[in-house]
Amino acid sequence: MAEAGHPPQEKPLQETRPTRCGFVALIGAPNAGKSTLLNQLVGAKVSIVSRKVQTTRTQVRGIALSGVAQVIFVDTPGIFAPKRRLDRAMVTSAWGGATDADLIGVLIDVERFDNEENTRLLEKLAELKQPKFLILNKIDLVAKEKLLQITTQVNELGRFEATFMIAALTGYGVKDVLAWLETRLPLGPWLYPEDQISDAPLRFLAAEITREKIFERLHDELPYRSTVETESWQQRPDGSVRIEQTIYVEREGQRKIVLGEGGQTIKAIGQKARVEISEAAEAKVHLFLFVKVRENWSDDPERYREMGLEFPKG
Repeated sequence: MAEAGHPPQEKPLQETRPTRCGFVALIGAPNAGKSTLLNQLVGAKVSIVSRKVQTTRTQVRGIALSGVAQVIFVDTPGIFAPKRRLDRAMVTSAWGGATDADLIGVLIDVERFDNEENTRLLEKLAELKQPKFLILNKIDLVAKEKLLQITTQVNELGRFEATFMIAALTGYGVKDVLAWLETRLPLGPWLYPEDQISDAPLRFLAAEITREKIFERLHDELPYRSTVETESWQQRPDGSVRIEQTIYVEREGQRKIVLGEGGQTIKAIGQKARVEISEAAEAKVHLFLFVKVRENWSDDPERYREMGLEFPKG
């Protein structure tokens, strides 16, 4: 009961911390582990992973939450010396993703530190004005002495606000990256709903999953001469989804490789892709794959637009 002459004290309003939101580009040499790291940060599969280099062809965004912060990660194609038109488009996309971000995470595979790609990457970083932080990946695969040597060497070549040591495959050290980013992102409202983990449409993700399974199954037999497009996506009355995808290759010989003897190869690719697409779509999936020859698809501007890439002229 309040004392006479004194109004009753109001309960203090519950303190609310201001939210933060921003874009973080992940850049690095091919096969540094960017896609694996992105999937760990988000806690779900949003980018395809392969032992082959240059599998990420365009920018893929994954959305993670940490405390009051919504972190929008941009997984970019690996930085490498481009030789073909598609290579040039991928590298342009990678640097574009870095230029537009609030912060840049530079990922280096410590197992393969001494290579031209990393040297070129670190030299180019000086041109980017955004704050940068260093992520050393696969630290469980090298001796501590070598790890310390690499850490010192890289920090001498570039200015980084922080250095993190992780093993993306197991998730070791990944939460430390998120916790640090929570304090570094700009103040502002979240740009996506709380439960959204990617801005990529399911049709795109489904095509990427199938492309990943092609890489896994065919290894070196079909390097980069294939692309996958989701042609139709039909919701059925029973809640399942009927999906038709076309795998485009450049030559008849490549079509035969994808089909395999008696259609066994494409059947195996379809089975594995269907499982992961079902998980992403949260529905039973009926997947139908077709293989067609589209000569010189990698020189077709329309294909680049569908992949979210700019078509390099010349």
